[in-house]
Amino acid sequence: MARGDQLGRQWKIIRTLIAARRGKSVREIADELNCHSRTIYRDLEALQTAGFPIYSERKHNASYWYLLESARQQTPIPLTLTELMALYFSRDMLKVMKDTLFYDAIESLFQKVKSTLSTDTLHFLKQIEKSLHVGITPHKKVGSLKEIIHTANDAVLNHRHLQITYYSMSRKKESRRVIAPYKLWFFDGTFYLLAYCRLRNDIRMFATDRIKKIEVLNSTFEIPPESDIETVLQSSFGAFIGDSIPVTIRFSADIAEYIKEKIWHQSQSIELQVDGSVIFKATVAGTKEIKHWIMGWGAGAKVLAPESLRKEIAAEASALLQNYDRSNPKPPGRSVH
Repeated sequence: MARGDQLGRQWKIIRTLIAARRGKSVREIADELNCHSRTIYRDLEALQTAGFPIYSERKHNASYWYLLESARQQTPIPLTLTELMALYFSRDMLKVMKDTLFYDAIESLFQKVKSTLSTDTLHFLKQIEKSLHVGITPHKKVGSLKEIIHTANDAVLNHRHLQITYYSMSRKKESRRVIAPYKLWFFDGTFYLLAYCRLRNDIRMFATDRIKKIEVLNSTFEIPPESDIETVLQSSFGAFIGDSIPVTIRFSADIAEYIKEKIWHQSQSIELQVDGSVIFKATVAGTKEIKHWIMGWGAGAKVLAPESLRKEIAAEASALLQNYDRSNPKPPGRSVH
């Protein structure tokens, strides 16, 4: 049996005992975890050997297991032991924010929580930690943006205008803008600033790593209702904001299961077809980002609408083919003797 499976099961046993004020018998625990009673006995003995504060009492001709009351109330923070464990293990998920004010604050919280835990509990957590790994997706190094993020966050909280110098990737040039920052948004490994831009007279999304200069102004603004902001965010397929466009895509049967198992967009609907393929529909803010998502599925994805998106992807596919044709010239023909 894998060590990770054993530790995962032992964690479930602890959670079960935390919730059971009147204790649990081995058979009850085994039924909940869908495993053999002998396995539960071995796990309970292993937990006791590790020093975890559990004990058993005999009643009604059976042994009932308990977690010491002192272990339930070992911290003045109003969290259960399970919540503390979840908080403890979520650190890996936040590593992409390292060297920002958010990560610094969370790390400080972790240290305070850690100081309230007993030595036995910390030992058990470290054992489980060896079996848990959180993969880090591609992300930008946001540590160098610490001051920009801190300034932007203060402006959001205090409803203060910002004057920024921003580099536009599409136009390949910098421009000065006055913006009303509505929300700091962490998405796809980097921080964005959702703001009303006076230069464009519209709501825009600004990547913080492209903000070259930032200054807080004295003027303030009224922030729109949260529902309006959420509407803007939910319509985007990523961090791009644009006009709402309905899209329809057919995904072949061999990748249909991958499409069905996730929520890719808040507005999505998925229709199963007779041949096993699926029809994916959503209304998104512009097609720039969803185009790259569609192309990532290769020949298994076919755009049915809108026609403009079909043409864009066809042009991209044609250019891609030409790149490979140029880099792989045809071998010379066989000489004739």
